[in-house]
Amino acid sequence: MSYCPNTPEDTREMLAAIGVASVDALFAPIPAGLRARSFALPDGTSEQELLRQMKQLAGTDRPVTGFIGGGYYDHYIPAVVDHLSGRAEFYTAYTPYQPECSQGTLQALFEYQTAICRLTGMEVSNASLYDGGTALAEAAMMALRVTGRNRLVIDGSVNPFSREIVRTYLTNLGVEIVEIPARDCLADRPALTAALTDLTAAVILQNPNFFGSVEDLGDIALTAHANGALLIASVYPISLGLVKSPGAMGADIVVGDGQSLGNPLSFGGPSFGFIATTKKYIRNLPGRIIGETVDKNGRRGFVLTLQAREQHIKRHKATSNICSNQSLCALRGMIFLASVGKEGLVDLARLNRDKAEYAKGLLAKVKGVRLLNTANTFNEFTLVLPKDAAEVAERLLDKGVAAGVPLGAYYQGMDNCLVVTVTEKRTRDEIDALAKELEGAL
Repeated sequence: MSYCPNTPEDTREMLAAIGVASVDALFAPIPAGLRARSFALPDGTSEQELLRQMKQLAGTDRPVTGFIGGGYYDHYIPAVVDHLSGRAEFYTAYTPYQPECSQGTLQALFEYQTAICRLTGMEVSNASLYDGGTALAEAAMMALRVTGRNRLVIDGSVNPFSREIVRTYLTNLGVEIVEIPARDCLADRPALTAALTDLTAAVILQNPNFFGSVEDLGDIALTAHANGALLIASVYPISLGLVKSPGAMGADIVVGDGQSLGNPLSFGGPSFGFIATTKKYIRNLPGRIIGETVDKNGRRGFVLTLQAREQHIKRHKATSNICSNQSLCALRGMIFLASVGKEGLVDLARLNRDKAEYAKGLLAKVKGVRLLNTANTFNEFTLVLPKDAAEVAERLLDKGVAAGVPLGAYYQGMDNCLVVTVTEKRTRDEIDALAKELEGAL
């Protein structure tokens, strides 16, 4: 089950070349407490034996009904997504630097950019980013470049993982990051307004937010613009089948994670991030941008254009350190949207909302449980339990139900709060079982 390509002689030659006596000496600078003492790898085995062992392991898996969201969601993926994205022309393609050899990949990404613009209500999109969290950090850096300012105001109901990524990217670069705690699961408008100064580059919000609440950000956009700042909105793409687009709310930069668009959970990845903005900011848009053109014979074609980030062109003036996009995952997102269609996306969003409303009403009737959200929600909502939410979730997991995301680890004083997510895949029986098991656990 293990394979090492280096023979003992290879190892001796490499150690001699770098002037180290042994492998132990090579790793000596690493503190002993951080070094693995032994990998305890078993002896090698045949392919047939390995497959038998893997099947035995798979047979011990216990099915779990998931009500966990928080940025990654269990949505149905049409079979056409796997079928088309699995074509060798797509999954073996890399950066399409040579357009004459890469028209299929370039056209697919151009269509992807078009879909993201229509979905978000914005004018331009790039060819994707790593994931939703890094997309938010890239948007923050973009706002700093556009405004020439050095301060960010971020709402506390933005996904805590994404906020941590923004801090990791920017804190040590001297950027001031001001976090405003949410109030009643919503953006605290008076506090956000008070935090704006002539040094603020952007206000960062999420809709629906981490608690599941949905709100119109139009008034915050107007306030930000009046102070010379941009509005960055992080969105859940499936919700845009029903929720007003961030472009219609006045957002300047829109980001999100595309996992819910045709990409499996896969233990947390891979996924893709999307970013879209208005035409006037296109020169500051990070990553690759695919453009449409015509060749010398007037035939329609596609090329990489405005390569503002490419290190081989801009070097230290590059707008981003992105070295690759997530083309295959983005392609899956495009195929998903094309297969679902405009009306299908509305129906899908409505299914999510309606099933969540059923669950919300049922769970709020459990003795000792109350709903924390005061505003509308999409397919996530926050419950207040009479006991520690992490302990309750652990008990329910033993029953085969992943009940939600306990908030105690992310928000002070919210140890009893649980964010529950309901997608179109959850059945009435599964929701009823969640309510029954929750009542038993309490």
